[in-house]
Amino acid sequence: MNKVVLIGRLTKDPELKYTPGSGTAVTTITLAVDRRFSKDNQREADFIPVVIWGKSAESTAQYMSKGKLMGVSGRIQTRSYEAKDGGRRYVTEVVAEEIKFLEWGNKNQSNEGGFPDNNDNQGYGASFEDMTPIDDGDIPF
Repeated sequence: MNKVVLIGRLTKDPELKYTPGSGTAVTTITLAVDRRFSKDNQREADFIPVVIWGKSAESTAQYMSKGKLMGVSGRIQTRSYEAKDGGRRYVTEVVAEEIKFLEWGNKNQSNEGGFPDNNDNQGYGASFEDMTPIDDGDIPF
């Protein structure tokens, strides 16, 4: 089984590219994923490279930007390539199969666009005073 689930923040704005020939959309991002607190209670993070293909890559490039929170599930994949200096390089990355924008918005907007901030206590579940009690005998199951 090869399955990875991550939640983290983008380290920079995604850059959308297209493969030569087929023109398939692809973007590579890096997610900063928090670790549990260490022994001395210092925050630490891992920086995980993630490759996103197709429509998901286009959506990521359009709606996500540096610092936004994102969820990714996918698989770990390794590959190698020959560098410009002639040496062999090995890369381990996550290939996204599903993505979720936990915070989103146009790059030019300052609005986080994520889950609403219900600090004004007028959101869902803010008050139980106006709820009407029901008789359990009326429930058909």
